[in-house]
Amino acid sequence: MRIVVCVKQVPGTNQVYLDPETRSIIREARHAVLNPYDAFAVAWAAALGKQHGWETLALSMGIPAVDSLLRDALCRGIDRAVLLTDRLFAGADTWATANTLAAAVRKLGGASLILCGKMAIDGDTAQTGPELAECLGYAVVTDVTEIQALSGEQVQVCRNTGDGMQQLQVQLPAVLTVAKDSCETPMPSIAGLARGAGRPLACWSAADLGADPGLIGKNGSPTRVVRTETPPLGKQSRPLAGTVEQQAAALEKIIREIVS
Repeated sequence: MRIVVCVKQVPGTNQVYLDPETRSIIREARHAVLNPYDAFAVAWAAALGKQHGWETLALSMGIPAVDSLLRDALCRGIDRAVLLTDRLFAGADTWATANTLAAAVRKLGGASLILCGKMAIDGDTAQTGPELAECLGYAVVTDVTEIQALSGEQVQVCRNTGDGMQQLQVQLPAVLTVAKDSCETPMPSIAGLARGAGRPLACWSAADLGADPGLIGKNGSPTRVVRTETPPLGKQSRPLAGTVEQQAAALEKIIREIVS
């Protein structure tokens, strides 16, 4: 039995850089961090794998330097890690990303349970997990707040519906997207750091996956971003003359104009 956890890099700073010519986002691994929602997926995978004796594997798509995020997952108790890296993967939207991840899961021989973060904080679409389930033909449950029980045939979960909580029993194989704060995310131990540092990482290309070029990267992305811009930042000042009372009245008028 195998648990696969999908992780993603996100910008580690508040500054988003745009290529001045292509107007596309520049993704640099030097500022990348593990997507916060994915940290909870990693914690769930490590705990469930240890509890049930199942193999756990972390999967990520990105540039070679992203291997540090996978190494972090190994330090937190994940058994193996695979990085999907190829120029053909560039420019992928969520659908093309899901197709790439699905091809990797098939190459692995499938998975009993796939865990993803609820969403990535850079895109906020919450689409990749459900689309991955669609690509594989797996059941899917979103916004899972607790994984209550797991067996070889099914998983029992509690999910947030927006109006309340819902308990479900789902047949495996399945994809779960887990909510933030759904479990504790302990820091790696000294032994975990040593174990993670010494384990090899596998790197798979599009050719290794046997992926259809029309389903991955920019070619496989039905989403077309016409233009991305950084809004200009500027400050405007309005001097307030008169007495303190007159200045206060003028300020009140300005505030009312803004909020009205």
